[in-house]
Amino acid sequence: MSAKKQDLLSSAMKRTSEWISSQELSSDVTVHVGEASFSLHKFPLLSKCGLIKKLVSESNKDSDSTVINIPDIPGGSEAFELAAKFCYGINFDMSTENIAMLRCAAEYLEMTEEHSVENLVVRAKAYLNEVALKSLSSSITVLHKTEELLPIAERVKLVSRCIDAIAYMTCQESQFFSPSSSSNSGNNEVVVQHQSKQPVVDWWAEDLTVLRIDSFQRVLIAMMARGFKQYGLGPVLMLYAQKSLRGLEIFGKGMKKIEPKQEHEKRVILETIVSLLPRENNAMSVSFLSMLLRAAIYLETTVACRLDLEKRMGLQLGQAVLDDLLIPSYSFTGEHSLFDTDTVQRILMNYLEFEVEGVRLSNNGVDLATDMERVGKLMENYMAEIASDRNVSLQKFISLAELIPEQSRVTEDGMYRAVDIYLKAHPNMSDVERKKVCSLMDCQKLSREACAHAAQNDRLPVQTIVQVLYYEQQRLRGEVTNDSESPAPTPPAAAAAVLPPKLSSYNDELSKLKRENQDLKLELLKMKMKLKEFEKENDKKSSTMSSIPNSPSSTASMDKPPLPRKSFINSVSRKLGKLNPFGIPPYNGRGRTKPPKDRRHSIS
Repeated sequence: MSAKKQDLLSSAMKRTSEWISSQELSSDVTVHVGEASFSLHKFPLLSKCGLIKKLVSESNKDSDSTVINIPDIPGGSEAFELAAKFCYGINFDMSTENIAMLRCAAEYLEMTEEHSVENLVVRAKAYLNEVALKSLSSSITVLHKTEELLPIAERVKLVSRCIDAIAYMTCQESQFFSPSSSSNSGNNEVVVQHQSKQPVVDWWAEDLTVLRIDSFQRVLIAMMARGFKQYGLGPVLMLYAQKSLRGLEIFGKGMKKIEPKQEHEKRVILETIVSLLPRENNAMSVSFLSMLLRAAIYLETTVACRLDLEKRMGLQLGQAVLDDLLIPSYSFTGEHSLFDTDTVQRILMNYLEFEVEGVRLSNNGVDLATDMERVGKLMENYMAEIASDRNVSLQKFISLAELIPEQSRVTEDGMYRAVDIYLKAHPNMSDVERKKVCSLMDCQKLSREACAHAAQNDRLPVQTIVQVLYYEQQRLRGEVTNDSESPAPTPPAAAAAVLPPKLSSYNDELSKLKRENQDLKLELLKMKMKLKEFEKENDKKSSTMSSIPNSPSSTASMDKPPLPRKSFINSVSRKLGKLNPFGIPPYNGRGRTKPPKDRRHSIS
């Protein structure tokens, strides 16, 4: 048929449809679409809809009125109503809100050029090409609408066209924020630049959050295929995760308050987001990774998903704060510890593995020694936080503390604080267990404030207190020796006649302090020997008192009572106080010191 004849036929059909509408003729076909019914006329419908023509031909021809059912039309009754208006020549507005529905409905009803010129399929394609897919926001809207029109939206390639248009326009919009992809040699420079300045959150990132997770994933993959840098996806993923995972009780304990279907949907969303995370170092913040890890544990995602997040946190552990590691234990039974220490232990092991194998970038401007020291302080604070939990076992506490590198602990005050809190929270520990806990800290690296507190701490074993006092005495003696060995400054000529008496008295004082240091060392050793003898006598007495209650040996052993624990500690502390002219303030057990109120009231 020639184009001229097609135009004449189309014009005639339009006039016929208008005449049918104006004459209000009785309907001869009833179309059921879902729960809605439409009383229409065969001529306008059959002239443009191939599907309706086929259904009418298969129906009962003897009846005056034909009834047909169209239950599966994309868009339902709303889409069919617009298609029927198009058949009758009634004007209506095409928009980004209904164009996807119209395109799919036209394809389903077979409203192609085979049945009419400029049919609905052609008109819908023209609107998509000239209007809907020309802007980024409208393309996202159309793609969002296609999520309810599958699989026919995929068959007509509407989904793929929207994704390609979005990927192209996002790369164009973000060309100032993403580095050029001209060569791979500049990747290191890109990572260094990214660490100092996070990518700018583009205006379209919020629009993408309306998409379903499968559409969102396909858009990001298409963007990276067009050259969009992966680390630039970080802000987009953060926005999408914060919106889609909202409402999860990931910061507390208790029974799950989420339906199984919703839990499955959020689990799929989270696993997809983790698979899309950039591989560049420092592309995501540690706090965001910690939030994802909490959600992964809560939703019980795959083991691979959780291990991936743990490795990412381990790589950036030097940037973490204490709150990032306080991951609740979602046991939902109340019998386990308050915090998930196993996860934190694996994160620390990942950090140490990266350090040993040299996986961490050496050119990223981070001082590894400073980074490790920061991690050591962080883990000491974490140990002090979990120490108050009565459900933390001794084995778990010790195994976690032993992972902290010694070179990262400049002082042992943080570890002493954690040990003291653990001993206070677990008062029923045996002497052997308390010794194991105290062996985690190096008494030689305690500060003066911590030593002063430890010397009066009744929770510590006696052997630990003796070590603390001994090392403090050694340190004081070393300071005095260093002062005496340091060369005296050359006095001015005018003051030469006055200095000799002062130097002589100073040397006498140094000699006196040295003698007292030696005496104190000997007394400490004697006290230690007496303590061992006292322990042996107690063992013998406990074994003989039950059989020989009035034995002379038992009464003789009680003639000279051994030095009690507190008297022994006070005696050594008094000796130590003579060599402590600095007025050491007491240690408050929380990593801080209290200022001395008065020298007359200092602890002796």
